[in-house]
Formats: sequence, structure tokens, C-alpha cells
Amino acid sequence: MIVRKLQDIRKSDRNVQSKGWESARLLLKDDSMGFSFHVTTMYAGEELHMHYQNHLEAVLVLKGKGTIEDLGTGVTHPLASGVMYALDAHDRHVVRPETDILCACVFNPPVTGSEVHDESGAYPAEADMVREAVPSN
Repeated sequence: MIVRKLQDIRKSDRNVQSKGWESARLLLKDDSMGFSFHVTTMYAGEELHMHYQNHLEAVLVLKGKGTIEDLGTGVTHPLASGVMYALDAHDRHVVRPETDILCACVFNPPVTGSEVHDESGAYPAEADMVREAVPSN
């Protein structure tokens, strides 16, 4: 059984911050659950362009409001407490928080912990992370 406190994760290296968001990663790949679980805050006034090409994600908004735009269809959906969205087709999207949005997120495959979005808005595939960590000759 794994038991962790959000307040402890927020004080550890499992709390990752980047431009426009902060993510407390409660479960990661090395926990061997088959998914990772995050509590993420997206900050008001930001425009977060994302495109998870290597992961599927489901998000439950716990607090806050804003919108998510599906860049493939141009459709914009309101986000508020109790709304879930799932990026089941590696959807290119933009989240526009009107207030800080607190959400619970699940990623498959699980992230390893330190990922931030690359220039395309994706988290790298784990194989890419391994390649980057191994110096080439």
C-alpha cells in the first residue's frame, strides 16, 4: 500500500513547477501502478498549449474555472468544479484558466517525475528521456 500526503509531496522534488502551472506528482512510474497521478494547479491568466503525443491524460477539475479548446475541432468547453476531460486521442489543446484551476490528473503511460512540456506541448516519451540522459559518442 502506498500512502502519501499532498503537503509532503509539495515540499519534495516530486512537486514540479513550470511556466503557468505546478504539479504535485503523487504516483510516478517507479511506483509500478501503470499510471501516474498528479494534483496540478494551472494559474489564472495563462494560456497553456499542450499536446501529449506520448501520453493519454484524464483531468478532473476540483476548483476554479476556465476553458479548454480542442485545437483539432476548434470547439471550446467550459471548465469548472466537477468537469472531467480526457485527452483520449492525443488531442492538441489550450487551457485558459480564468481563475487558478486545481485538478487531479492521471497519465498513461506514467511519467517518471521531472517532465515539463517541450516546445510542442508534450511530455517526452520515456525512451527520449533515456536517450537524452545517455551521452552520445
